[in-house]
Amino acid sequence: MSSRIYLDHAATTPLRPAARAAMLDAWDAWANPSSPHAEGRAARAGLEAARLRIAEALGWRGAILFTSGASEGIAMAMARARPARRGRGRTIVSTVEHDAVRRHGGDAVELAVGADGRVTEVGLALAFEQAGAAPLVAVQAVNSETGVIQPLEAIGEAVRAAGGLWLCDATQAVGKMPLPDADFLAFSAHKFGGPPGIGALLVKDLATLSPSGGQEQGYRGGTEDWPSVAGMAAALDEGAGWIERVGDLRGHLDSAIEDAGGAVIARDAPRLGTIASYRMPGMAAAAQLIRFDSAGFAVSAGSACSSGSLRPSHVLAAMGLDAQAAGEVIRVSFGRTTRREDVWRFADQWRLIARDARARAA
Repeated sequence: MSSRIYLDHAATTPLRPAARAAMLDAWDAWANPSSPHAEGRAARAGLEAARLRIAEALGWRGAILFTSGASEGIAMAMARARPARRGRGRTIVSTVEHDAVRRHGGDAVELAVGADGRVTEVGLALAFEQAGAAPLVAVQAVNSETGVIQPLEAIGEAVRAAGGLWLCDATQAVGKMPLPDADFLAFSAHKFGGPPGIGALLVKDLATLSPSGGQEQGYRGGTEDWPSVAGMAAALDEGAGWIERVGDLRGHLDSAIEDAGGAVIARDAPRLGTIASYRMPGMAAAAQLIRFDSAGFAVSAGSACSSGSLRPSHVLAAMGLDAQAAGEVIRVSFGRTTRREDVWRFADQWRLIARDARARAA
């Protein structure tokens, strides 16, 4: 029996050997970094050295607050962001944000996207008009379902002109592309080869975030997880030299899917090379997942946090797909270990399943 092929790296990607080694070294010297004795001071030194490495890898000059992952960082920023002046307006949330953002939106103004999944200057202007002065604006860098990259420079300029603060879910971007000039950026290490259960909230200016007490400069309570932070730093140290290679593979798969009668979601939009969504007309995503899984392929429908329920994708709906079309879309995502033969084998399986779907519909 042939080995299985993992094409769900946007959900999580395997722990890198360098990250595993760094974590084991840190565990061997583990002590509470807040303890005043020599062992605690050594752990603190290791933690802060890792923080500096992460800042250097990301080109970040602001504060780095370690969290349990992107979801916690997003919650922190949405609950505790404070504007530079009084009278902050309503929060603005784009219609393609991850559920980790949407669940904290409250009565947020919805920022619509076009058919390509990207926000527009007109949409931003309308949202700012509804929100009022100095809003918190939540717009991601890369969509986790489609790979669509938002117009990051334009968003930053619009937010600054409105006197607002920009919260960017950078979960799919960190370790793969340059970061935007946002006020807050949240991410999780397990998306780029670090361990699960660790991430960070990058804060340009700590004065824009209300403190909560405890560790992390008084902005997050709890004993710092130095071993996991060490693993995260080691994973980031490996760089993103593989992105162009898998981007080429994604391009070949796009063409193969179209040749087989499928549709590439947001085909002409700027997309990160690691994520693609494909529609197979005539076959529900749930049926596709069963077929692909039985054939030895790990793929998903939508983001990992919602695909288990197979709910209709709010992202695809926001892009104008009707319920039937959206219900026929699966996500394929690539990682550092994805090989050319993996993609070719998946394309062959797609053709087989699509042919069966057409035969049943005939």
